[in-house]
Amino acid sequence: MYILGVPRYANTAPLYHFLEEGDGVAFRYGVPTELNRWLLEGTVDLSLVSSYFYLEHAHQLRPLPDFSVADLGPVYSVNLFHRIPWKDLKRIALTIESATSVRLLQYLLEADGIQAQYTPAQGGLELLEQYDAVLLIGDRAITTYYGLLSVIPESVHQVPNQIEGIRITDLSMKWFERTRLPFVFGVWATRNNAPPPPEVVRRLRAARSLGLGNLAAVAGTEAQRLGVPERLMQHYLWNFRYHLEAPDRLGLQTFAQAVGLPYPDDYWEV
Repeated sequence: MYILGVPRYANTAPLYHFLEEGDGVAFRYGVPTELNRWLLEGTVDLSLVSSYFYLEHAHQLRPLPDFSVADLGPVYSVNLFHRIPWKDLKRIALTIESATSVRLLQYLLEADGIQAQYTPAQGGLELLEQYDAVLLIGDRAITTYYGLLSVIPESVHQVPNQIEGIRITDLSMKWFERTRLPFVFGVWATRNNAPPPPEVVRRLRAARSLGLGNLAAVAGTEAQRLGVPERLMQHYLWNFRYHLEAPDRLGLQTFAQAVGLPYPDDYWEV
């Protein structure tokens, strides 16, 4: 049985919504930090892994050439929630679900000359009673943001970044403002001694095509799962870049350079 590691996040749903288990393929669901560990341990064979984790372990991992979870500009689901200005942040509560988002936040703060203290923590906006800011990602970030909205914006240019005294800093947008590049949050990878079966990759590509071609259906399912409006979910999903194209690779290379890691530029030919 070939095991795929899958994060149960809305932003990856277009990649696997139409992918069925069976015919030698099974899913194992987890958050990015779990998937990262399972891939190295060998309990999953091919998985979406955090980009920072991949760069840290590039001597052990090799990604597919054309799969990513990336974004150009606002991502809406990697958010720092805070009440005081960015420049004054000192104590920050961190998600324990993703190393990439944490490292991106640290880089962006350091680039602005801000030295903060970071504490891994579980929770939501209630953490603002103890910390200057809280970093939330994925579905929790989306539902938390939706919970602050009084109306759903009609235009992308009307999306608020401050609601009821809470500031929302979108880290992908912050990266774009600094680099003018996409940010790659995750790639699909295997261990570098275990080439992906071409048939599995074909099934992944076919599922992605169906997911993107039927985005309204995917958005409807995910909106119902999270209890948010379908229109909000569809807007969220159409924002992503899933093909690891040249601008995405350049963004990944730039992130590697920013955090002092090598960028191997080595992908499976499949």
